[in-house]
Amino acid sequence: MSEFFEPLQYSFMRDALIVGSLVSAMCAVLSCFLVLKGWSLMGDAVSHAVLPGIVIAYIIGLPMAFGAFIAGLLCSVTTGFIKRNSRIKEDTAMGVVFTGYFAFGLVLFSRTPTDLHLDHILIGNILGITSAQVWQTLGLGTLVLLVTLVLRKDLLLICFDPGQARVMALPDRFLNYLLLSLLALAIVVALQAVGIILVVAMLIAPGCIAHLWTDRFDRMLAIAAGSAVLATIIGIFASYHFDASTGGCIVLMQALFFILSLFFAPKYGMLGRKLARIS
Repeated sequence: MSEFFEPLQYSFMRDALIVGSLVSAMCAVLSCFLVLKGWSLMGDAVSHAVLPGIVIAYIIGLPMAFGAFIAGLLCSVTTGFIKRNSRIKEDTAMGVVFTGYFAFGLVLFSRTPTDLHLDHILIGNILGITSAQVWQTLGLGTLVLLVTLVLRKDLLLICFDPGQARVMALPDRFLNYLLLSLLALAIVVALQAVGIILVVAMLIAPGCIAHLWTDRFDRMLAIAAGSAVLATIIGIFASYHFDASTGGCIVLMQALFFILSLFFAPKYGMLGRKLARIS
């Protein structure tokens, strides 16, 4: 056991565990809303669309997190504009917009002299984050998590029944844009941990896992966050002992939890339902 916990003697491993746990909990909570609203592809779209914002911010000397956030919001607004003003469906519009943004970012990156490594942007570098990045991640991540939890009932209503939200005089359009803003900010926070590509899994898998276990939303939030944090802790330890990609190990553990839930969850698992009928 002492060998297993050996990574804890290193400060960068302790920072990775703290940051990774917060980021995974934040993404897991948002994941529940995205899964219930059918916005899973939106997480994919926004995460890829932030690349040009990162590059442009680097060119003009602004914080890259700010550029990523603005690009993510622009992607969401552009998708909504196309949906409202054409016959193109939302999922199709998202596919066109995020691939265009991502390609534009790749072109900018290839034409910009920089010391940035594209692989760190794409797959993250949680073991190499600085002290300033740790505090930035903790601050922004806590903000996203608190706002989402405080407004969870209103956000849940616009996910399930936007018409009822309007009847109750809730600002449904504002809440929609707020959810998109929280999503964009969460992706910016998670970029340093797992990168553009793997953040998609962190925004989808926990909600899917929890959805197989329960119909109660508060319980769904707890299961999603708990499974995501556990997967992160196990993934970080596994990456140290097997000398493997940390972000990859985290997402692989989430995928393993999903497979186990798909078969054995007592509520909606494939084998769990059969065993319940037999008993």
